[in-house]
Amino acid sequence: MKFTELGLSPDTLKSIEALGFETPTPIQEQAIPILLAGEKDFVGLASTGTGKTAAFGLPLLERVDPALHAPQGVILSPTRELCLQIADDLKKFARHRPGLKIAAVYGGANIMTQIRELKQGAQIIVATPGRLVDLIERRAAKLQDIKVVVLDEADEMLNMGFKDELDAILSKAPESRVTWLFSATMAKGVARIAENYQTDPVEVSVGGRNESAANIEHFCFMVHERDRYPAVKRILDYLPEIYGLIFCRTRAETQTVADKLMADGYSAEALHGELSQAQRDSVMKKFRQKNVQVLVATDVAARGIDVDDITHVIHYKLSDEIAAYTHRSGRTARAGKSGVSIALINMHERRRINELERRNNIQIKMEKIPDAKAICENQLLALIHRVVEVDVKEDEIADYLPPAYEALCHLDKKEIIKRFVAVEFNHFLDYYRNATDLNAKSTKPARERQPGQQRSDNSKRNRRMEAYDTKKFSVNVGRVHNINAGAIVRLVCENSGIKSNQIGAIDLGRDTSFFEVSKEAADTIRKGMENLTLDGRKVSVRSASGQGGGGPRQGGGRQGGGRSGGRPGGGRGRD
Repeated sequence: MKFTELGLSPDTLKSIEALGFETPTPIQEQAIPILLAGEKDFVGLASTGTGKTAAFGLPLLERVDPALHAPQGVILSPTRELCLQIADDLKKFARHRPGLKIAAVYGGANIMTQIRELKQGAQIIVATPGRLVDLIERRAAKLQDIKVVVLDEADEMLNMGFKDELDAILSKAPESRVTWLFSATMAKGVARIAENYQTDPVEVSVGGRNESAANIEHFCFMVHERDRYPAVKRILDYLPEIYGLIFCRTRAETQTVADKLMADGYSAEALHGELSQAQRDSVMKKFRQKNVQVLVATDVAARGIDVDDITHVIHYKLSDEIAAYTHRSGRTARAGKSGVSIALINMHERRRINELERRNNIQIKMEKIPDAKAICENQLLALIHRVVEVDVKEDEIADYLPPAYEALCHLDKKEIIKRFVAVEFNHFLDYYRNATDLNAKSTKPARERQPGQQRSDNSKRNRRMEAYDTKKFSVNVGRVHNINAGAIVRLVCENSGIKSNQIGAIDLGRDTSFFEVSKEAADTIRKGMENLTLDGRKVSVRSASGQGGGGPRQGGGRQGGGRSGGRPGGGRGRD
């Protein structure tokens, strides 16, 4: 089927043709005729990267009257990046529709500028929920003429806590409006949106309700917790041509991983919510132009990334939300291309892989972290490929070649090749000469304990912390929640970025537990421990009264930190 068969107007088809599109994707082919013809509510389920923006954007443009200078369509998206991307796409689709204006309104930008843009008569508003509510309260955004409300990435808006804002916005839109809901997954919350805000909606599902894209290969590497970062470096070295995303769970972890990669000589940047809008725009510009090879991002910040050529997605740590795996993986394999999704897990997370396979109807292959020989072979092949494909500007370098010929004339062809390879490649051979195996070995299951009995390594922890001042914190979970000391360590380390050796005694209570950390780590705990979940349960960490045991720090104590290396010409640290 061609776009010309979907019932779109000549002006819209002219824009589509100018963009080089001929054949609609499955979600576009099925959704557009329904949305053009009907007055019914609609639910569209399709994997990320399958063209959902055009699926709702093209019919919305057709339903808007350019002569009426008032908002007639609202598109809600969870993040400012996605908001801007949708607005940009709609402007391209509307290039041959004179008089049709699209306004993007989102937090982090000057609200007065956005108010002026709305007053100029925008017919379509693309918005983040919080900013639109603010504009409604200021009476700058008036929704009485709204015909269509589009909820894009509806599951993520719920995950981000926008339910109240959705209620407020939809209560201001006329009851006669239709609501189009688009999502990659039909999570329970999305089903509730359909139930609460829609009437007998038409549902179109492409590829299954919660499935990942079929052209994504899924792999998993099992490593010890301490080896996550070295494992990421091995993967990046094994994939010299990677253009990818690394997903972390927290802003602090995202920035830490990005900083380490940059310090070790990798082309990387961080993208998370603590960056200003100008900083985020700058990072995304560099990534889109491929001046940055790897983007380290949080789930929320990455929702607006719409880049067709991403080759790999790496899950530095899996999200607590099952649906997040689909959204993350969907950043690759866009526009019909193939891609790879790689998850790093520790030995306690194996069951989560089984759940992801079952819930997403996929197979995740358990593989081993590449060894030194495989990495060096790939790096050599990448070097050879660059040499073969280099653009030789013969006219410009002709004057420089005779001295080079003379200097190399005593060497035969094979010797010249060996020496040029060695110049570029020796540092990798040196770097990986004594590389250790990072793959976690399977261990026998722990001996079964009696109910209420807990394994305790507090004696070791107390001895380790004797040289430190300590601070005590409480967490509102305990034995009744089937929580053990290891879960507390995992919670603290994963969400604060501190090392496990900075955690002292752990006291598991019935429904409240306590743990000690070194005084140096206490400030990090306070900054990083917000909006947490542990095994699906919301938890809060608070400073407990009084200090923990241990005297003044003596003799300087051992400090954390990895070994830094000296990669010739690159500066990548050793694993």
